[in-house]
Amino acid sequence: MQEAKNTARALVRIGYDGRVHKHFKGPQARERFANEQRVLEFLAQKGCAFVPRLISSYPNELYLITSNAGQRAEHISKAKCQQMFAKLEQFGVLHGDAEVRNITYNEQQGQFNIIDFEFSSILEPGHPPAPIITSVADRSKWNYPPKASK
Repeated sequence: MQEAKNTARALVRIGYDGRVHKHFKGPQARERFANEQRVLEFLAQKGCAFVPRLISSYPNELYLITSNAGQRAEHISKAKCQQMFAKLEQFGVLHGDAEVRNITYNEQQGQFNIIDFEFSSILEPGHPPAPIITSVADRSKWNYPPKASK
């Protein structure tokens, strides 16, 4: 697998089949994992076609597999970026990290997509709020999932 991102909060790899493999780590990894899964499932139920599709979930490993939403959109106007996140809100989700780094372009679909929903909030009543991340300076207290080869 090709490593796409390795930060304090996530390790993301792209499989040979194009699927995205995301391992959550760092502060509140379990909460962020659960939130991203919940939001992707909610958006799938709403028929939102410009987000990744959840394929598999491994809660004990804090690990999700999703469809590939394309490459990061390097050149996108601020207006288009704002339009994308406003469109997401029409599906009942506030992104929580509405930055250009969370917009991709999928050439096969011919469209922009939104990724990374770990800080998102479902706006409909009855859904839990997004996790509020507090800084944890002591990295030994971070919840790293066990390494798994998939």
